[in-house]
Amino acid sequence: MSAAAAGGGRLLRQLRSICCYAQNPVFNPSRLGVKSAVETVVKVAGGVPVLQFGAIEAERVPSDHAMALSFGRGLEMERPASPTTKREFDLIRLIDVILATAALVFLAPLLLPIAALIKLQDGGPIFFAHRRIGMDGRTFHCLKFRSMVVDAEARLAEYLAKSPEAQLEWAQDHKLRNDPRITKLGAFLRKSSLDELPQLINVLRGEMGVVGPRPIVQAEIVRYGRTFRHYCSVRPGITGLWQVSGRNDVSYRRRVALDRAYARSKCLAVYLGIIVKTIPAVLSRSGSY
Repeated sequence: MSAAAAGGGRLLRQLRSICCYAQNPVFNPSRLGVKSAVETVVKVAGGVPVLQFGAIEAERVPSDHAMALSFGRGLEMERPASPTTKREFDLIRLIDVILATAALVFLAPLLLPIAALIKLQDGGPIFFAHRRIGMDGRTFHCLKFRSMVVDAEARLAEYLAKSPEAQLEWAQDHKLRNDPRITKLGAFLRKSSLDELPQLINVLRGEMGVVGPRPIVQAEIVRYGRTFRHYCSVRPGITGLWQVSGRNDVSYRRRVALDRAYARSKCLAVYLGIIVKTIPAVLSRSGSY
């Protein structure tokens, strides 16, 4: 057996071990140099399998229609149109409902004091219901514990008018590291991700899932471009690849890529893996502000 064929066999074994939805991978030794075959490795970045083929890299994402994707000069892999079967889709939804119901019951002793503290700090509303884009492009009110002052929009406009640097930061990610709208209690809620717990209600309503892309607003659609149709193919989630990959420390462009990767690779194994990774991500508060 040639070195190229041996290297190709090792690559196929690695691919089968990580691609829960790959179908019919084909190795073509006539299109692959010996050096590339020996140097081929598989690595994982941010929970997303990446193929490194010599000096060429490509994220593991399937196309909308089954097709052959070529990496380097010798690997061709046929991808299915969707990695999630109806049975698997229904099972994920069932797990969503069970987890959301159990969490609301278990966390009730924590949710009630948080609600009381928010009300006592300034007499404003407890919840903030923001219009977001959901599955199939439908809008819904995404619930959060209110972490900002009552006149948040006016504060933001005033702050941006006075700070060109803040304008640039806001235009880039729709986020501000030093946001003047956030209250002291709100800062703690955001840092600990407790402000997002009311989204468990959105999960029970069927508007969100436990895992999925971060729910976006209307103004962000243009930044998703052609990726928006992939975003609309799944429910947005309380947690997801973005949340376990650094949250606000991740660039907007990378976040869009992660959302696309999840929509294209959604399966039960990926879903459960993200839930497991969410626990240390929340405890470390990485990228949370």
